[in-house]
This record gives sequence, C-alpha cells and structure tokens, in this order.
Amino acid sequence: MIAVDLSPELREMFMPAPLWARLESLDEVVSGLRDAEVLVTGWGAPRLDAALLAELPRLRLVAHTGAAVGFLVSDELFARGIKVTQTGAAMAPAVAEAALTFTLSLLHQTHRFSWGLHGGGDWHELIAAARPRVELRGCVVGVVGASRTGRAYLELLRALGAVPLLSDPLISHGEAEALGASLVPLDELLTRSQVVALHAPAIPATRHLLGRRELALMADGAALVNTARSWLVDSAALLDELTSGRLDAALDVFDEEPLPPDSPLRGLPNVLLTPHQAAGTMQARQRQGELVVEEIARFLRGEPLRHEITKDALRWTA
Repeated sequence: MIAVDLSPELREMFMPAPLWARLESLDEVVSGLRDAEVLVTGWGAPRLDAALLAELPRLRLVAHTGAAVGFLVSDELFARGIKVTQTGAAMAPAVAEAALTFTLSLLHQTHRFSWGLHGGGDWHELIAAARPRVELRGCVVGVVGASRTGRAYLELLRALGAVPLLSDPLISHGEAEALGASLVPLDELLTRSQVVALHAPAIPATRHLLGRRELALMADGAALVNTARSWLVDSAALLDELTSGRLDAALDVFDEEPLPPDSPLRGLPNVLLTPHQAAGTMQARQRQGELVVEEIARFLRGEPLRHEITKDALRWTA
C-alpha cells in the first residue's frame, strides 16, 4: 500500500492526473499511514523518528519528492531497514541553469543596472559608476562541491568557455579533470575565482564552510552564487561583506525562509535575490514526480533503487 503525505498543492505539482494514475496502477493508494509500505513525502513532512515510526509498522520505503532528506530521516529509520530515495537528480539541471543565470548576471552587472534603473537612477551615472564587466569565456569560476548540481553546472561552464576550479575532498584530480575542472584547495579557489558557486551538501562538516576568514580571501569585486543551502555560509559575515559593497552575491537560499520583509539583504543593490525557486521549472517538477513513481515501481518489483540514500551516503549527498 502507498500513502502520499503531500499537500494538495504539492500533489498537483508533482502528480498530475496521468502520473497519479500510474501510481495507482502500482498498488493501492491509501489515505491512512498505518498500513502503508511506501510513503511519499514532500517539504514540510514531519521527521520520521522512533515515535512516528511506531505508528508505521509496515513501512519499507520513503520516496521523497525533494532532494534534501536530512530533516526527514532518523537513525531509527535506517535501523529498521527502511529504504529512502529522493529526486535530487531530477532537480540538478534546473538548479545548474539557475546558477549559470546568476553567474552571468553577476559578471555583467545586470543586477546592479536593474536596481539602479528601477530606483530612478541617472542613465549616464549608472554607466559611469559601473564596475568592469567580465565575460564568462576565460573567466575563473570556483565550484565548491562536485554534487549532481555541481557537475551539471560544470558542464554548462565548460560549454561556455569558463575556466573552472573545483574544491571537493571526495574526488581525485583525475575525476576533476574528467569534469573539466582543476582540483584545488578551498582557500586557493576562493582567492583565484571571480565567481564562487556553492554546490556542497548541508552536513555537519560543511556548516559555515565559508566563514569570515574564507570570505575575506575572495578578491574585491568577486561574487558568490548560492543555490545550495544557507547552511554553507556564515550569513552574518556575508552580510558584512555585501553591505560594504566589496562582494556581490546571488542568493536563492536563506537562514530564514520566507526571507523577512525587513531583511537587510532586500536593500542591497549588489545582491540578486530569488525565493528558493532555483529548481522550480515545469520540467524539473515533472521529472521529480516521474522519478518518484519509477523508484516505487522498482521497489515493488524487487529491483535496486537508482536514487537510494543510505545512512552513509546521506552525509555527502546534495
């Protein structure tokens, strides 16, 4: 039996009628959770801790419609042998394109020009005051994390002639070279890059990976792109750098979401902001729903899952 723990809005987004029919063809879809062997979850789902799992005695698979599952899973879940799958692979192309869009906007100072014109700024003064614009071709771009989105972003950078640097403790120089990037320590990446794009996982080891010291290594006029998690950056330190005007940034993720109306970030002309929607394309949402249904079908047939997240893998997946 399959239980779908999604709001009506999320269900409509991920499971349009044809896909819902496919799900129902796999097994009975039930409204209650107690008899469910498969549970489909989404954003805002409660943590599957020991207390909640006690009410789900038959549960064998959690199919999450998002990418990050750290908030959802628990040691007790894995101890019970319950499998977990997620849809990060379906979201990676959209997030990579958004990160590329941010990168190009920052390099060409589109965000500052747009802010100035919307605010009634003088045409000629805006041009005269603008920082030098930089083309992506030949530009050094630092990629922090060779996750699915990081690899998809690297593919786009290579196609447009950028010079990518990569920092990731889990891959070799040969693997980085195969991705078209030079593997370097994080400090070197921050020092050399015109744009730094974050694609690392939110795990204990990456908490404030970019703190005050690391941000200070970035060159004057450099830019930060974060479509991953705000967890990766010391937000107070970043705000200080952005308020000074030394760095630019494009941010899709924040410590507090929705971003408060009085957030200082909203008043900075050097910051491009989006409301955590980097993965929100129609195609990505369709792929996410299809991936969930395909994974459930494999599980019910006794086949290996293609997007399983194990307890060990969870520490490194983004």
